[in-house]
Amino acid sequence: MRVLGIETSCDETGVALYDTEQGLLGHTLYSQIELHAQYGGVVPELASRDHVRKLIPLIKTLLNDSATQFDQIDGVAYTAGPGLIGALLVGSAVGRSLAWTWQVPAIGVHHMEGHLLAAMLEQPTPTFPFLALLVSGGHTQLVHVAAVGQYTVLGESVDDAAGEAFDKTAKLLGLGYPGGPALAHLAEQGSPNAFHFPRPMTQRPGLDFSFSGLKTHVLTTWRAQPDQNETTRANIARAFEEAVIDTLAIKCRRALSQTGLTRLVIAGGVGANQRLRTRLVQLADELGVAVYYPRPIFCTDNGAMIAYTGALRLAAGQSQSLEFSARPRWPMSELIW
Repeated sequence: MRVLGIETSCDETGVALYDTEQGLLGHTLYSQIELHAQYGGVVPELASRDHVRKLIPLIKTLLNDSATQFDQIDGVAYTAGPGLIGALLVGSAVGRSLAWTWQVPAIGVHHMEGHLLAAMLEQPTPTFPFLALLVSGGHTQLVHVAAVGQYTVLGESVDDAAGEAFDKTAKLLGLGYPGGPALAHLAEQGSPNAFHFPRPMTQRPGLDFSFSGLKTHVLTTWRAQPDQNETTRANIARAFEEAVIDTLAIKCRRALSQTGLTRLVIAGGVGANQRLRTRLVQLADELGVAVYYPRPIFCTDNGAMIAYTGALRLAAGQSQSLEFSARPRWPMSELIW
């Protein structure tokens, strides 16, 4: 089965072709960073309009580069949520319309399930069951993955997700957009001993996360500095990043201990953070646990994870009716296989 995947949940337009026998045939991505940078963050209406402009040309380019004719496509998968409602509707409408035109089934894919399974595109492929740490701009979750479609959320962010905290903290420090990568780059220049920030919710039982207070701690620390220079800014960025990474590592250790799982998968945009990867690899080595993560381009939003996840669901006999919908909020607990 050959499936076209479409991802338009936020500010990146991604398309990909996945074949259940040949694997990933091709993928392409257009980022709207330059469009939104002048506003300091994503403007939803502009994001939707840009998806309208870019999606069809990207699909044509993908089909041409992969030497695929439309009559060779057996299904279409598109991100149906969660995300920005306008952006989701663009991908959903185009995906469902193409499927109707080509007379093939279509399926709406949960964005976070796509991230959850992105590591399955790599070699070696993790086997079930495993613990997944999903860290993105909008979500931070620890998920027990028993099998495809069998997910138990063990803990999640109660306020700001890790990626959201990175972006907001970067803005507080006067860094550009996108803030997360800019802050991580600045943190490389900081001293690890200049500041020590709290590791939120690690002194109490449970696997939930909270990063809103850490963001506030950054603000008060920055305002209290007599010399608000680049060195101070870098030191605060380093302390913030280490606090987030330590918190994630502590919760991963706790979840692995509680579940007895021996495989850890890292996914989501923050999963591309090199310091986080290094720390979790060290943790895995210490515990005798295998760790897996997608290549950086598949950590951020992309069409490949949607095409892969959609192919699994279509192969299982699932499909969408002509009446499609987009869900800006969609709990993973509602995913049923």
